[in-house]
Amino acid sequence: MRVDIVTIFPDYLAPLELSLVGKARRVGILQVEVHDLRAWTSDPHRTVDDAPMGGGAGMVMRPDIWGMALDDLLTEGAELVIPTPSGEVFNQRGAERLADVDHLVVACGRYEGIDSRVAEHYRDRGVRVTELSIGDYVLGGGEAATLVLVEAVARLLPGVLGNPESLVEESHGVAGLLEYPVYTRPPTWRGLDVPDVLVSGHHANIARWRRDQALRRTALRRADLIAALDPADLDEADRAVLDRSESQGG
Repeated sequence: MRVDIVTIFPDYLAPLELSLVGKARRVGILQVEVHDLRAWTSDPHRTVDDAPMGGGAGMVMRPDIWGMALDDLLTEGAELVIPTPSGEVFNQRGAERLADVDHLVVACGRYEGIDSRVAEHYRDRGVRVTELSIGDYVLGGGEAATLVLVEAVARLLPGVLGNPESLVEESHGVAGLLEYPVYTRPPTWRGLDVPDVLVSGHHANIARWRRDQALRRTALRRADLIAALDPADLDEADRAVLDRSESQGG
């Protein structure tokens, strides 16, 4: 997979050299290139913004500068991703979809955002344009959201995670539940013990306990995820756990 990121703050994306994303880049699973939008300017001040049409506070990023950058970077079949608070909410299903795209171009807006004609123009040209929000809040620009997006996608690429089974059991994975509580050594820490079942060696009981805990945690914290489960995927024990959780208020 190739990811081209366009920003006016290239150094903001330095963390992409670290951890799983950095590993994926070093072994050739993921290619990430960060580009300075100002490289496509021609005036002495390297201007990328102007006052909003119709008046108002702040500045808007100019379509002509973005157009030159994106014309140079978008390849056949590439998807343009624009992080923005007004976009659709980015979630695990979205990360899974983007992980199947060979080439992503991410446009990091700043100020009041990128002129809306940029997204409209590339959609009209047949480019898939996805505007994404990582939550119901406003950031200074698209760079932090891009770090989230690239890490969420990169860890899904084959060969990035040491144990691919982690993707099955983690929060928002294929089971549709939040992950169960996790523990490690020492077995007792500050008066708190690891649950007995986890040191029992009984794999079926451990699997059942983890499933129960995931169901309880999800029911307590994310009732919307429980509502989205397919009833056909719930066995009798699952339904009993959910009934108890509901009667106990989680």
